[in-house]
Amino acid sequence: MKNAVRWIRLPAAADWREVVWPKEHGSWSLAFEPLAFGLLAAPSPGGAWLGAAVALAFFARRPLRIAWRDASPEQRVTAWGALAVCGVGAAAALFGAIAVGGVGWLVWLGPAAIGGAIFLWFDLQNAGREAVAEVAGAAAFATLPAALATLAGWPPATALALAVVMIGRSVPAVLTVRAALRHAKTGEFHRAPALIAAGAFLAAGIWLADAWIAPRLAVLALAVLTLRTIFLLVYPRPQLRARTIGMIETVLGLAFVVAVALANWPVLG
Repeated sequence: MKNAVRWIRLPAAADWREVVWPKEHGSWSLAFEPLAFGLLAAPSPGGAWLGAAVALAFFARRPLRIAWRDASPEQRVTAWGALAVCGVGAAAALFGAIAVGGVGWLVWLGPAAIGGAIFLWFDLQNAGREAVAEVAGAAAFATLPAALATLAGWPPATALALAVVMIGRSVPAVLTVRAALRHAKTGEFHRAPALIAAGAFLAAGIWLADAWIAPRLAVLALAVLTLRTIFLLVYPRPQLRARTIGMIETVLGLAFVVAVALANWPVLG
């Protein structure tokens, strides 16, 4: 029995920050903004269970990296223990969502699973900061409001619109911040991806609002975010520090989540 448990140890309270807590501040926003957005717009018991499952899966990322890499034996033992806790908890919460909401909504997890798998593949090769990885990870979380809305009984068109609007917040934000920070570090600008993404999702929001699938406030919010991208990438004067850009994104994200989620979404099918 002693030999069987040497490879795993449940983490103590002091271990959680060292083994589980993500170090990247931006990852917290990219993960929890979509959850808060979906749960505020479309609260439901099944959605609460799904939110718990996603949160635990998010916290499983760092112990998985530690267990996967060539870390010290003691650290790996603790990482496997933390991974087991997060994995079992996430599975239990997912089963809770299925028990409450059935299985019909699971199809909406497909895009999130694909995006998450792409990010994880890069991340485990120590390439989680690559553009493809960051965009895939952001998109994976941003599609979750569709599943949360479906669990709350929203019609498919409006559930999809909720996810499109959230993607319009997350993906252009990643591209914008990456371009701004790269410019500050190297002096080079890669404006096109961020500007195209911001413009495309603004156009999508306008179309959804014109079709009475999304509220007009969503268009206004996406327009503000597009102006932020233009300000940072087209007229970058004064050049802002990374910390300042992060604070701006945090404020914009909180305002976006609360205002747009609580807008009058047309949920009657």
